[in-house]
Amino acid sequence: MTIQKRNVKAPKGRFVASLAFLLLLGGELSSVGNHNAAVSAFTSTTTTSLSSSSSRNQFKKTSTFVVQRSSAANIDHNIIQDELSAVLPKDEVKPLIRFKKDSPKEKIINSFGIWCAICSVLTAPPWTLAMTVVNAISSAFEQFDPNRALYDGTGKVWSKVFLNMIFSYPEITGDVEGLKEREGACLYVANHASWLDIPVLCTVLDPVFKFISKAELTSVPCIGQQLTGGKHILIDRDDRRSQLRTFKEGISWLKNGVPLMAFPEGKRSTDGKLMDFKGGMFSMAVKVGVPIVPITISNTHAVMPGNALFPVQRGDGGVLRVHVHDPIHPEGKSEKDIAEEVREAFLSKLPADQKPDPVVVMDEEEVSDVVVDKILSESKEENKKKQLAAP
Repeated sequence: MTIQKRNVKAPKGRFVASLAFLLLLGGELSSVGNHNAAVSAFTSTTTTSLSSSSSRNQFKKTSTFVVQRSSAANIDHNIIQDELSAVLPKDEVKPLIRFKKDSPKEKIINSFGIWCAICSVLTAPPWTLAMTVVNAISSAFEQFDPNRALYDGTGKVWSKVFLNMIFSYPEITGDVEGLKEREGACLYVANHASWLDIPVLCTVLDPVFKFISKAELTSVPCIGQQLTGGKHILIDRDDRRSQLRTFKEGISWLKNGVPLMAFPEGKRSTDGKLMDFKGGMFSMAVKVGVPIVPITISNTHAVMPGNALFPVQRGDGGVLRVHVHDPIHPEGKSEKDIAEEVREAFLSKLPADQKPDPVVVMDEEEVSDVVVDKILSESKEENKKKQLAAP
């Protein structure tokens, strides 16, 4: 089945994009101002923007094999699950520009990516200007925006404008009302498969929270300014002192009623599949006693894969999805218990091609057979090469 072709219409100009951004910014900052008072009373409120589309992408159909093991008989059963995949086949990506071609670090831009690059150029200047103005006011009057909620609001406006311009506003489901009504701090956690995860999260987590982010992201234009100016938590995983400082900063934000946002995998998945969690990710929530709210993000790896500088296809029509799960309360649970619950929540909403490959358990005899077969196969291939090379 082929992927549905979609035409991209060019914008009317820089003025339209800038005007839309500033109008949305005015409404956003107004709502954020009300939120500041709520945070001071140890309350955080989030709002959600929903987007709908009249058309839905046709996905390529794939088959995924899932291994289940019976606990009673310890027998493996193969179950074939047919599920729709949003990943474009390589021949339909059609890159127009390649950097470091044919190397592991190759980056591509296709025709849709060029449109996304144009949208970035159109929206970056007003976003940068908004951050600069709000930062100047907040620095001059410390009580004006103590948690940098107004400052962070500029990034959330940019995320919504940018995703709408590139036809990739996500479908949001789950405990959305719970986000609006929840009081106090919490730890949001999400799976991580693409650079697009951050703006997608900003459509549902609104208006104030603090990312736990890699320190090297401060060098990325606009995003680095947002992270440093918004006083987000920056961590260098190779520096033990940085990790301790991150823990203290996180505890401080939580005690002040400001939620945190973290990716428990610790880095982006290269193929979109859920990876193992890093240790200690839930320790701050356990220490302060705040709930953990899992959020599943689907198909960002298909819209903006790791080898692309910009998205390669649209994400609207239900392609990009965000699901907010019920909160997990840490009382009486170990960090391992919490990690297992979070992982189960992610897996319950991830598409099949984002679930980790099954682990097949074999006994020693089966392993020996596999090794022997591999050695024999390699030996036959080597003999064929020698025969072809012989004069």
